[in-house]
This record gives sequence, structure tokens and C-alpha cells, in this order.
Amino acid sequence: IKINVGHNNKGGSAGWFLSKIVIEDIGNKRKYDFPLNRWLALDEDDGKIQRDILVGGAETTAITYIVTVFTGDMRGAGTKSKIYLVMYGARGKKNSGKIFLEGGVFDRGRTDIFHIELAVLLSPLSRVSIGHGNVGVNRGWYCEKVVILCPFTGIQQTFPCSNWLDEKKADGLIERQLYEMVSLRKKRLKKFPWSLWVWTTDLKKAGTNSPIFIQIYGQKGRTDEILLNPNNKWFKPGVIEKFRIELPDLGRFYKIRAWHDRRNPGSGWHLERMTLMNTLNKDKYNFNCNRWLDANEDDNEIVREMTAEGPTVRRIMGMARYRVTVCTGEFEGAGTDANVYLCLYGDVGDTGERLLYNCRNNTDLFEKGNADEFTIESVTLRKVRRVRIRHDGKGSGSGWYLDRVLVREEGQPESDNVEFPCLRWLDKDKDDGQLVRELLPSDSNATLKNFRYHISVKTGDVPGASTDSQVYIKLYGDKSDTIKQILLVSDNNLKDYFERGRVDEFTLETLNIGTINRLVIGHDSTGLHASWFLGSVQIRVPRQGKQYTFPANRWLDKNKADGRLEVELYPSEVVEIQKLVHYEVEIWTGDVGGAGTTARVYMQIYGEEGKTEVLSLSSRSKVFDRGSKDVFQLEAVDVGEIYKIRLWHTGDGFGPSWFVDMVWLRHLVVQEEDLTPEEEARRKKEKDKLRQVLKKERLKAKLQRKKKKKKKGSDEEDEGEEEESSSEESSSEEEEEEETEEEEEEEEFGPGMQEVIEQYKFEVHRWLARGKEDNELVVELVPAGRPGPEPNTYEVQVITGNVPKAGTDANVYLTIYGEEYGDTGERPLKKSDKSNKFEQGQTDTFTIYAIDLGALTKIRIRHDNTGNRPGWFLDRIDITDMNSETTYYFPCQRWLAVEEDDGQLSRELLPVDESYIFPSEDEESGGHGDNNPLDNLALEQKDKLTTFSVTIKTGDKKNAGTDANVFITLFGTQDDTVILSECKGESALQVDCTN
Repeated sequence: IKINVGHNNKGGSAGWFLSKIVIEDIGNKRKYDFPLNRWLALDEDDGKIQRDILVGGAETTAITYIVTVFTGDMRGAGTKSKIYLVMYGARGKKNSGKIFLEGGVFDRGRTDIFHIELAVLLSPLSRVSIGHGNVGVNRGWYCEKVVILCPFTGIQQTFPCSNWLDEKKADGLIERQLYEMVSLRKKRLKKFPWSLWVWTTDLKKAGTNSPIFIQIYGQKGRTDEILLNPNNKWFKPGVIEKFRIELPDLGRFYKIRAWHDRRNPGSGWHLERMTLMNTLNKDKYNFNCNRWLDANEDDNEIVREMTAEGPTVRRIMGMARYRVTVCTGEFEGAGTDANVYLCLYGDVGDTGERLLYNCRNNTDLFEKGNADEFTIESVTLRKVRRVRIRHDGKGSGSGWYLDRVLVREEGQPESDNVEFPCLRWLDKDKDDGQLVRELLPSDSNATLKNFRYHISVKTGDVPGASTDSQVYIKLYGDKSDTIKQILLVSDNNLKDYFERGRVDEFTLETLNIGTINRLVIGHDSTGLHASWFLGSVQIRVPRQGKQYTFPANRWLDKNKADGRLEVELYPSEVVEIQKLVHYEVEIWTGDVGGAGTTARVYMQIYGEEGKTEVLSLSSRSKVFDRGSKDVFQLEAVDVGEIYKIRLWHTGDGFGPSWFVDMVWLRHLVVQEEDLTPEEEARRKKEKDKLRQVLKKERLKAKLQRKKKKKKKGSDEEDEGEEEESSSEESSSEEEEEEETEEEEEEEEFGPGMQEVIEQYKFEVHRWLARGKEDNELVVELVPAGRPGPEPNTYEVQVITGNVPKAGTDANVYLTIYGEEYGDTGERPLKKSDKSNKFEQGQTDTFTIYAIDLGALTKIRIRHDNTGNRPGWFLDRIDITDMNSETTYYFPCQRWLAVEEDDGQLSRELLPVDESYIFPSEDEESGGHGDNNPLDNLALEQKDKLTTFSVTIKTGDKKNAGTDANVFITLFGTQDDTVILSECKGESALQVDCTN
């Protein structure tokens, strides 16, 4: 039996604390007590003025409904009248009764959100009724729509209205029946109702009004951070505070973390305990604390973790203290004054992000060369697998060079330290500009194993859309979630972020969170212009080969729409993109005079499965200094086993000459496990140790249950035995689950397979410089100690046609393709045996050094259309393979000119037999009549080419056009890319290339 009680919030002191209601059934001579002992007031408790109460004070099975009401954006749309709502269940038999939506604004263009708790499940709803009391000056109202989300079912329904509720307009109705537009129904993350009780200790100064956060961990994951007192409500000494919270299905809980972020005197809190109860099935968890969260009490920590206890808990986790040593590098300016945060991840959960301020051995933290020690107390993680560390970028010179982090359980010898190397900057202006690093143990490679999430944030193109606030984002996947990352450093290096109509690019590097199913994005509402209109968010995950689109098209502003600064978005589209892998490139510059370079450096990787694009080796730090080692993280296609790389630079800058010593290239491959007997023994020892830990935890929980059973009366003994029997069965099931979890990582890549780091070493020891060695700025390298192609030299003869104005002053580029080992890459033809290159009727000879290509299959020749006379008539190109002493002939006999022939500046040429170029004496004397062999050849070669028609449409906006030379690159699945050079004012172009 239940009743619903509320008031109309009228009068000068409308708030009401209701103790209980007693209803007497006179006919049956029975009394029913409905105790509440809660406020019905907008400014007290949870702000509700209407509640369901169960007879006898039973805990209400409260189902939450989030009701969003949209007022139309038209003149006079708002109202001051009281709005009410009635929700009807699936068949219309059950309903919520009339619910007054107190606290709403209902102004023009506004969105009002209400959290309604009912003791009945109505979702999915069949219809809703909405109306108003028709009182006040501005009583008419234009309702756009009503959206209702029931977290318990995860169903979000939209009820369009788009009509007046006004006795003087349209049909004069002030109440309307709204029906769902089923096509707009959405499935959201299911959440279940829980009650949380918080006991503050009855000690002097035990209370606090600091913002208190909690995070709950279960077998299936963790909650987000939950703020318990958004209005800085006091937790008073000796008082029990009760909260209603919605939690996703996390399985059985094993710990809770509580914290606040204030370290000033008087902000501390002495927490006695917390209790969580599922309001549906009455599962209960107890979390005992009895400690200070105070920077000036106890161990000076403001974070506490509590292990779950109680009849629902099958295994009580132990507590652990971890000694963390943070080692700052020895470089000049390596230290930082910023706030540093660290999180440890283990086999069982994580510690949450901890501010590192309570140092054991130093007063000046994170100085150059420091090894700062900290203690982190948490529920046991078992084995620590990963460390995330970051700083907030505050203070002058906040950039920080982190050498490594050492972690061991307190009480263990230093030899048990697990090392997590970093060896990178956390600096906006150095390396990749990131302020957060995720580290793996020294026998792993975090930069290769981490996933990169490329985030494109589009600000809407409406007046006032831009913001000066700090924007943050959090991604959720089916495996895990990311931290709430502040978007501080843009990949596209734009000065002002989140400007109207612009797209800002960011990269988030973290562990694999799986398929992304939602995200949260918001801002902190700081700065002169805090209001922000978010257009959309797009996330590319090249390693997954997926691109996610999250439309928003809404304001994040305290004074607009629904007043929210944060929004949860779901993907509207997930498309397949090219799958890429991570490569780590380590380049050693020689330790000789003038070895460093200021030029731009590029690389291309060739393997059995193809080749990568041209990869830029760039960094925010100064790189390629004399004697330096520079490491770059690249994303590119998987080329399989690598047989060569090409390394070059542009030759520009103040000091372009470069002496390269060696290159290391690493990437991850999946291969069959090949364990040594020692490794097998080590793994078995680790598993046995883990099983012993689990056994102790289960025994501890069993003993605790026995103690509690002894405290019960004899009438409850049988029930206790049944519970223990049930718990033993559950423990057995858990043991099987844990063994399965141990094997999950091994089976991720298939049975008997593992992910390992494949590395290649390339010996260089040479200059890439004009005026030194062979004057080349490019070098091709093969991996040391592996079978593969040999170095080769190609002599190239370029024969310009003997027709008027056939010569060119433009820069000419050549690419040679082979049957076995890829191509030479595009090489500039600069150093000819003639002083004036590419003149009419002239033959120019060039030398190209490259790795052997095998039999030549084609070439591409082009020029850049620069100089006084760029047009060029090319007769043919002859290439001699100096290793095999074979000459290949590539006839052209066409113009490469914008104003001649088909206007193309690039040609792909196929090799022909020598007889086409040098006919026999019979052919020269007219044996073939009027037929020229090259005429027939032109038709044959044309047949082997594919013509692509490319249409380029320039946008119809002010200043949308360009006077620059436009280039386009086509990527094919079978062969090399095709470059279409220079299109000036043409609406459609054609290009010929081989298949």
C-alpha cells in the first residue's frame, strides 16, 4: 500500500518537514502508518515537494524518470502558470497521477529538466498528458515536445506537441494528450535505483561542507565520479545523510572510494561508514572507514578507499599501501611546479587519480633529478599493470620531463620495484604536446600498445557560439572508459580554440577501451565568454579502423536551453575507415661537427604487404641535434614484414646538412607464443601466488560471515547455514570466473598467440647533405641482419623531344617502380651531366641510388610548372639497372604542359622492347610501310591505362576560391597512388594511370 503526498509550494514559508501520516480505516478498525521523516521543500533535502510513501515505512522502490520539457522558440511561448504532467503505462491502466513540475522556468526557447521518482514502473509509456493551471498574467504556453528517459529500462521516448496550450489560441485547450514518435525512441545505458547512507562520526569538527565525491567499483566496471553535495551541503557530526543514486549494472561491488579536493584547515571530514542498498532486491553492502579525510590529520590524505563487507559480499578484499617513486629527468628545465596526478591500474581495479602532494622525502617536488616518494593506500590491486600520470599545466615553466615511475607494495624490498619508464616530456610546447602519459612496465612498450583517439570538436556556426572555457571530454567503450580529459593542446595548432564554425583536433592516448558507445563533453564555464554552442564531435580510431560521429547541435550554457554545461552523446553513425598500426621510429643523429639539421624530415616504409604514405617526422621539441636520439610515434598501414625504408629531408632551413647514424623501427605483431621453460615456470608461479591470495580473501569473508552468524539468535541458525552454503557455491563460481579472467589476455589474439614487439635496425653512418658524400638528401636502407634486396644504382637518360619549345625550366621529378621491391619514391632530377637541363633535342643523364627494385614495371614523370617556360615535350626515358646491366626504354612523345595536349603535367610510362626504339634495317628502309611501331605502341599503352575524371566543386561562400596550385592524390587498392598536378580554374580534369 502506498500514498502520494505533496503541496503547492505557496506562501512565504512553503517548505514542510513531514514526520508521518496516519490513515484510519474506521469500518475495518485498522490504522495504517506512513512514516517519512523527510522534507518536502524546494530548498531542502533533494528539492522534491511530492513523494510516494509506503505503509509501515518500507523502503520505497523508487523508479526515476528524467522528464525534459521543451518550450517553443516563438513570441509569447513562455508561461508563468503551473505545468503538470501525467504519465501512462504501456496499456494505459497504470499512471503516475498528476505531477506538478516545480522549479521549471518554461521561458521561450528554454529546456527544463525534472527528476521524478515513482514507486511504479511505467516505462515504456503509452502516452503522456501535459497541461497547466491557467493562472497568472502570461498563462498561455507553447509546448514543443516532451522527452522522457527511464534509466531503469534505458528507454528514452519523445512525445511531440508543437502546439499552444492557451484558451485564446488554436483550439483553446490547456491540456493535451501526447503520443510517442516511435522512430525517435532511443536505448540508453540502464541504471538501477540505490539508496546510500553516509555516517559522519560524532567527533568535534568531524563535519564538512567540502564537495564530497564517491566512486563505486564492481566486478563489471566502475561508476563515474558522483558528487554527493552539489550545493556544498554540510555533512554534520553524528548525522546520517541519505541519498538516492542511479547506478549501472556493475555486478557485485568490492570497494568504494570517497574523497574531497580541499586541503585548507577546517575542510577535513571524519567518515564513519557508508551503506549501499539496492531498492529493488534489497542487496546491501557496508563500507567501514572510521578515518579522517583531512590534509592536517591522520596520514594527511583526503582520499579513502573502503572494501565492501556484508552478507552479499563473497570475498572481502584486503587493503594495500603502495610506495610510488616519481623520477624527474636530468635535462635543463626538466622540473615542474604544476600539480601532478597519478593513478595505478592493477589486476583488480585502480586507485583513482591521486594528487601527489604528501611527499615522504622532499619538500620541493618534481625538481630536476629528483626521486620523489609517495604512499598510496587503496584496496589491493594485486599486480600493478599500468600507471597514468599527468599534470595540470599550471604555473610558469610547467613543462616536465618524466624519466620513470617505480612502484612496489610497502614492506617489500626495493628490488621488488616495478619500473614504468616514460623518458618523455609532458609539455604543451615539446614532444607531442600532451600533458598525460600512460606507462607500462619496462618489458612492454606503452607508446606502441596504447590506442590513439583522434577527436574533432566542431563548434556550431551560430552567433555567440565560441567559448573561452576549458572543454573536457570522457569516452566510454565496451571494455573501459577514459579519464575526463581537458582538451588543452590542439593537433592543428590553432591559436584560439572552439571558435564559431571551426573544427579543433585533439588526440587522446590511452588503453584500448573497445567499441565506443557514448561520450560526455562539457566545459567549466570560466572565461569572459563561457557560453558554447557545440555542433558535433567526431572520433577516429585508426587502430580499430572506425570513425564515430556524435551530433550535438545544442547550447552548453547556464542561461540557455536546459542550462546544462555537460551533455552525454551517443553515436549516430559508425563507419569503417582504413585500419592503421602504430610504428615507433628512433633516429640517432651522429656525434660529428654540424651533424644536426633544421630541415623537415620524412620517411616511407616498405614491406611485403605494401608501403606506407610519406610520413612526416615532426615534433614540438627541437629534434635532430648533434648526438641526439629522437623518438617518433607514427600511424600508418600495416605493411607486413619490412624490407626497406626511405629517409630524406627537404634541404631547407638555416643548417640543413644532416649526419644520420642509425635508425630503429618498432611495431607490434601477433605471433605464436614460444615460451622458454623458465618463462613457463615463472608464469605458473605467478598464477599459483594469485590463487593463494584469492583463497585468503575468500576465507576472510567466510570467517566474517561465521562471526555474524554467532551474533544472531538460534532461530536464524538454519537460515545462516543456507546462506553459507549458497556463498560457498558462489565462491566456487567466482573462482572459475577469475581463472577465466586470467586467460582472457592470453586469448585476446587467439589460442597460443601473443602480441610482441618486432624491431628493425638500419645502419646509416652517412651524410644527407648537398656538397658532402654523394650530394644526396635521400637514402634507402635495408634492415641489418635480415635477408632482403641489395643496394643498386640506376642511370637515367631523359631525352627531350626535338620540336619547337620542347624544353622546360620547371623542376622535374621521377619515380621508378619495380616488380619485387616497390619504388624509389619521387626523386628530383637535379644533377645532370649537362649544365642546362631539359633543352630541346637534348639527352640529360642522372644517377639514382636506391635499393634494388627487381624488373622495372613503370615510371612516373612530372614537373611542377614553374619557371619562364614550364611546358615540356618528352620524347622518352632510358633507365639502366647497373647491377644487372639491363636497360629499360620508356617512350612518351607527349607534352607535359597545361596549354598543350590534354593539359597534364604528369605521365605514367610503361617499358617497351628495344625494337620499338631502335628498329631493324628492314624497318628503317620501309619494311612496314607507313606504320610506325611507336604509333601502334601508343594505342597498346593507352589500353593499359585507366582514365579517372575528377570534378572539383568550390563552395559558394565569400572568398571560397583560391589562386594557389591545387593537387590531388588518388589512393588505389592494387597499385601506387596517382598524383594529379596543378588544376587552375578547371571544373573537371582527367588523368591517366596504370591499374
